[in-house]
Amino acid sequence: MKLYAAELNFREIAQELGIPETFPPALHEEAKHVSDRRVSRTDMRHVPFVTIDPPGSMDLDQAVFIEKVDAGWRVFYAIADVGGLLDPHSEVALEALRRGQTIYLPDEPTRLHPAEFSEGAASLLPDQDRVALVWDVIVGDDGEAQSADIYPAHIRSVARLEYMEVQRSIDAGEPHPSIALLPDVGRARQGSALRRNAINLRLPSQSVVPTDDGRWELRLDDRPPVMDWNSEMSLLAGMMAGEMMAEAGIGVMRSLMPASKKDTREFTVAAHALGFDLGTGGSGSASGAGAEVSIGEIAQFLAGVDASTSRGMAVMKDAARLLRGSGYVRVGTTDEMPVHAGVGGSYAHVTAPLRRLIDRFGLEYCLAIAAQRRGETASIEVPAWVDEQIDQAIDSMKSSSALASNADRACLNKTEAVVLEPWVGHTFDAAVLHNKGEKSEVFVENPPVFANCVGAPEEGTQQLVSLIRAVPAELDVEFAWPAD
Repeated sequence: MKLYAAELNFREIAQELGIPETFPPALHEEAKHVSDRRVSRTDMRHVPFVTIDPPGSMDLDQAVFIEKVDAGWRVFYAIADVGGLLDPHSEVALEALRRGQTIYLPDEPTRLHPAEFSEGAASLLPDQDRVALVWDVIVGDDGEAQSADIYPAHIRSVARLEYMEVQRSIDAGEPHPSIALLPDVGRARQGSALRRNAINLRLPSQSVVPTDDGRWELRLDDRPPVMDWNSEMSLLAGMMAGEMMAEAGIGVMRSLMPASKKDTREFTVAAHALGFDLGTGGSGSASGAGAEVSIGEIAQFLAGVDASTSRGMAVMKDAARLLRGSGYVRVGTTDEMPVHAGVGGSYAHVTAPLRRLIDRFGLEYCLAIAAQRRGETASIEVPAWVDEQIDQAIDSMKSSSALASNADRACLNKTEAVVLEPWVGHTFDAAVLHNKGEKSEVFVENPPVFANCVGAPEEGTQQLVSLIRAVPAELDVEFAWPAD
């Protein structure tokens, strides 16, 4: 069953949630005239960096080049240098401080910066001289990082690649030379992640996309392996940043407490309902549903799940309960050094400054730490504006993350309700994930929908349920059990 929705107006959701949809004309004009504010840079325009992004992306934060070295690889990971271009007291920078992050809606995103900046001067577009901050990391054959540095540079990307294009070229044995080693490094880093008991969700997008005839389709996006390998490069930089900050005792890091036994038990119940056996990572009977398992066992299980299927997506999405409660912590303001249980170590956001405010701050901390390590400065010299604005930036990330989550859920809820409205009264196969008193959370595979179900069917089971409500105006879909 392939279900569609008629034309949808997601602007109503943006307006209802108070998401800013435009920038004042003066900010567009200001964004056209940024210039390099750093004193010196390493010339790396001879390095053939490439970017890998979804189709149509123009706000390109990252570019990569990998070469083989003795007993490992050298990963050059260039990041758009937002802090090197924006005056921190400019109106563009202050508006970004208020917004926090780019918020994605199906029809049009609400950006952190004006397009003239994020898709122009700061974007790592191909065949353009650009300023960047380059992570220079040596990774051993075992996937463990051996050394890391970061420095300002001039770069010139040679190609803007898309995920499916890259995957096809790798499958055909004809990858772009700059990323020919990406599968090897990516797999090695995945091995390192398993040794750290890291939870890698590999979550495919549950998207609302326009069709050629003006309607909208609810679907799961493909998630080729190259997306996971490329994500490992971002995680690598984030972990190097976290380790730098932890060692120096200064910075802004991500924190996440380990999942509770209650969360792990609830996850095993949901996995059982979806037909998975945590012992193998494959489909089959799971007689141990609800049994106590370790985070390491869950990490091994998730590594074997095919996330491109609807049930694989569902189990990955449910595993997000194991990563609840993450936040940003200013290093030095707590007695204990922040640790991110999801990655199994120290971690910081430093790879998406065009779309996420906090990365601009994290990168400045790392630059200052790296310069002191290289002996260029006697002490760690963080720009004054970082200390002045960091607390506001953390608050902005917290509020904007909640806003982004609400917007994403509202758009999916609206589309699900419109898609399913004609099918009220019909029955659907569903996996019962969790009981919630008189209701349960269920997952309907086709179309891929998470919703409440009245009647409280037993969690961890497969049931036939009836669709009893689909009200677009209320963003509400509800099923009932037993099915009529």
